Amino acid sequence: MPLSHAKLWKAVDALARREGLSPSGLARRAGLDATSFNPSKRFGAGDPPRPRWPSTESMTLILQATGVSLAEFAALADDAAPTQATVPLLGLARAGLDGFFDDAGLPVGDGWDQTELPQVNATTFSLRISGDSMSPLYREGDRVIVDRGDPAVRRGDRVVVRLTSGEVVAKELTGLTARAATLSSINPDYPPRIVPRREIEWMVRILWVSQ
Repeated sequence: MPLSHAKLWKAVDALARREGLSPSGLARRAGLDATSFNPSKRFGAGDPPRPRWPSTESMTLILQATGVSLAEFAALADDAAPTQATVPLLGLARAGLDGFFDDAGLPVGDGWDQTELPQVNATTFSLRISGDSMSPLYREGDRVIVDRGDPAVRRGDRVVVRLTSGEVVAKELTGLTARAATLSSINPDYPPRIVPRREIEWMVRILWVSQ
């Protein structure tokens, strides 16, 4: 059965994930321009937008670069997980130049990269901020997204920590040893807390905040 436009791009995204790459990384591995598979390249102008298809040459190059057969690639279109949601990304310095926004202030042109949004799964959940210890970074009522399936944290991360006492806090992890974690607030009115590791039930990195 012929691949539809949506299924073909779904297979490209699935192949990139299988290789541990973003769509941009897959394009670079195949010797293509890094933006070749960006979501902004998948539709052209028009109302409704006109679907754009990857060229036969680009498809051949990514299959050669990954060692995947055409049949395996086609199977990815049916077996792939949902496409990772992304939004256009541009540095602030470049955003001041001409050619990156249309008259409505929306992204245009080929200079954009992509920011991947958190992928929702069974271990992803959201918590509402209370108090002002992380103000002005996080304000009362802001919602933070965390994933218990991604427990790796490092110094400098903003984290949510559940203590064995049942207390749950959002802090910045400013120190981490085998014995203790130092949890700091952004608000200078709140001193850092040094918490023994045995008193930490779990600690996860904050992936996103909705204000």
